This record gives sequence, structure tokens and C-alpha cells, in this order.
Amino acid sequence: MSTPVQRKRLPNHAFLREGTAERYSKLTEDGFYDLMEKELFWQARYRYLRDHGYLLRPRYSPGWKPSWIGTNLDPTFCEDSIKLLHYQVVDATRVSDREMVAIKTFFRDGQELHIAQFFASIDNPQNHCVRIHEILPDPEEPELALMVMPYLRPCNNPEFATVGDAIEFVDQTLEGLMFMHKLRVAHRDVAIPNIMMDARKLYPTGHHPIRLNYTPDTLYPVSALPRAGRDVRYFYIDFGLSAQFPEGAPTLVLGDVGRDADVPELSDHVPYDAFKVDIFSLGNVYSKLFTQKFENVEFLHSLIELMKQAQPNQRPTAEEALLEWKKIRATLADSLLRWRLVLKNEAPIERVVNDTVAVAWEGIYHLRKFVG
Repeated sequence: MSTPVQRKRLPNHAFLREGTAERYSKLTEDGFYDLMEKELFWQARYRYLRDHGYLLRPRYSPGWKPSWIGTNLDPTFCEDSIKLLHYQVVDATRVSDREMVAIKTFFRDGQELHIAQFFASIDNPQNHCVRIHEILPDPEEPELALMVMPYLRPCNNPEFATVGDAIEFVDQTLEGLMFMHKLRVAHRDVAIPNIMMDARKLYPTGHHPIRLNYTPDTLYPVSALPRAGRDVRYFYIDFGLSAQFPEGAPTLVLGDVGRDADVPELSDHVPYDAFKVDIFSLGNVYSKLFTQKFENVEFLHSLIELMKQAQPNQRPTAEEALLEWKKIRATLADSLLRWRLVLKNEAPIERVVNDTVAVAWEGIYHLRKFVG
């Protein structure tokens, strides 16, 4: 599906309906749209970041006033009404090339800075750790720093559509985990929110960084192009809990930490292998994204079962898991990659229609190959 072209004329839904102006005016007067306390953190750094080549959205400019005051515009469709979802990270535009970036505030005395910079310095196609553009000292608080990274989109937004989408995700994330472990780094917080993607090729005209399914001005819906054939790259982010171990040293850690509460061995008192936790958690990611939702990903079951063994010593290393995955992948027909992912809760009539469309597209694919 192609991305709609942005138009200059405002759509009807951007204007207040009759009888609603007073309600929105009162919400504005009552401070409903005001910057929240944690957003003020970024407003205080607006000029500093601008001077370093990064422009925050108008909402965070000093002395910001809502753009809809004195108009009949619906604040919902005014870009500067949109608040941050995660206050530790703000989106910005790099002035030099108009690329979107993400800027994260963090404590500079932790492991995160060291590990993020370590991976950012390694140019290797197996490296699926988020790149770092630069680190800026925080202008207000010496214990903080600002990490500038590429803007990335959640790995499952838009949803995976084909079996090939799922296979490519497993390819890259297993390869990336093996690369981390080979360099003696355990992520320790592998979870769906900490695996993101560079989706620029899916949205050639862009999208809003918070209201993801809308154009940058938030006025029109926007649809993604298919993942297939567009070289979508997946990246691990957030090394706040990560640990790097000297060569030959035990990989044992303590702490009931991380987003994945299903890991059985997490403990504040009994040491456990950090690498084996990563293996379990990545298997859990595959389960949540694919096997719990879709029917035609049976080929993933054995890999997930292996990675999620209750006993850590029965789980494979990342390298062994990748080798096992390559064996499984070699048994899959190319035609399977193009087939749609079938939801488990799909209604029978819906399945018939969707399968018919999928068969038609498969026929078109082969016809194009024959003609071409």
C-alpha cells in the first residue's frame, strides 16, 4: 500500500465540531495540555541541543504557547499538543540532514555509556546494537549525559505480515545476540520493547515520532510499505542493565531485574548465568511475537522450546542456538516466506478471504517472474 501524499489543506477532522470549542478551551485553560514536569527537563535543554545541531519539536521551545489558542482547530490534531510517552528519551531532528534522532538522558557513571560506545565503535554486519551518533555532557546536571542515537521504531509496529518477516527477525536477533555474547557482553534485559527497527524504508515520506501511524504533521493516517525486500534492520537498545565480563571470567550475576519476569532463575541472592538469561528471554520474545499469535510458524516451536528450558545449563549458547536455527531455516521452502502469517483467532470467513488474496498474490509473483 502506498503512503498518502501530504496535502496543504487541513482535513475537516482537524477543526472543532460545533459545541466542543468551549470544552477544549476549558481543558487548555485548566492546564490539560501543559508540559508535564518531566517534559520541562527537555524544554530546559532546547537551546543547548539546538546549538549542537538537534531541534526538538515546537512543544519544547522556550516560552511555548499552544498553537490552537484563538483558532477553531482541534488540539488533538495540533502537533504541539502531543506529549512524550517515555520521558527518558526525546525525539529530535538533526538540522544538518533533517533526519530524526532519539536523545536519551542517562547517568554517565554506569555501564550503559561504556557498553553503548563499545558496540558503536565496531563496524560489523553482525552487530545489531544501536549506533551512537554522539554523547553530549548534560548542560544542567554534571552526573548526566545525553546520548544521541538514530530514531528507531518498535520492532512490531507495524505488525509482522508474512512468514518471511518472522524469519528475518529471528535471523537478525539471534545473530545480534551471538555477536554480543562473543564479545563477552550480556544484555540482561532482552524484551520486545528493547528490540527496535530502522523503518525509514517502510515510511519513505516519514511518520510522526509519537503518533506513529500518522504523517509528521499528525493530520493524515499513514500506512507502511511491506517489509519484504526492503532491508529492514533490527537493533538491540538500552544497555542500562548490561554487563561485560573479562575473557575467561565467570558470567555470573545477581539481581531480579529486567522486563522478562518469566525467567525462572532470577535472584537477588543466588548467582546465575547472565548469558543463559538472554537466551531464555529471546526465546520468550519469539514466543510472544509469533507462536502465541500465529498458526503457521510451527517451525519455531523446537527452537523456542530449546531456548526456554527451565534449567539454564540445558539451554544452548547463542552460537549453538543460531546454528540450530540455520538447520531449521534450511528446511523451509522459499514459497513459505511469502505466505501471510495466519492469526490463531482469525474467523473462518476472514481466513477464506485472506487465503484467497494470498493465493492471488502468489500467482502474480510467479507470473511476474515468468514474464520478467
